[in-house]
Amino acid sequence: MQISNKTQRARTLRNNMTDAERFLWQQLRRKQMNGYKFRRQFPLGKYIVDFVCLEARLVIELDGGQHAEQGTYDAKRDEWLNEQGFRVLRFWNDEVFRKTDGVFELILVALEGTPPPNPLPQGEGG
Repeated sequence: MQISNKTQRARTLRNNMTDAERFLWQQLRRKQMNGYKFRRQFPLGKYIVDFVCLEARLVIELDGGQHAEQGTYDAKRDEWLNEQGFRVLRFWNDEVFRKTDGVFELILVALEGTPPPNPLPQGEGG
């Protein structure tokens, strides 16, 4: 059986995850996010996404410094994923470590399909 180049590339990426990808994977694996199953470094079309929940049609991308220079490519990729019915969440690698609770909250909100709550207008709330 011949393994496609994309499948081989996905395997290589799974074996060489960044620290941020490894950290997030520890939270996503084994259905730890409200029972949703995620896959890592998964081929979708001509792309390989960092993480995907096929059931919720949610893609999570972690971006390092190289993504600052490839905004056009990322936008085209996100557009294609959106056309296929996927929502894409993007986080910078350092956000995963510095704003962990916020990252997890946004993922859970996206999984449940509810829009995030709007902040209260200035002067309201406790």
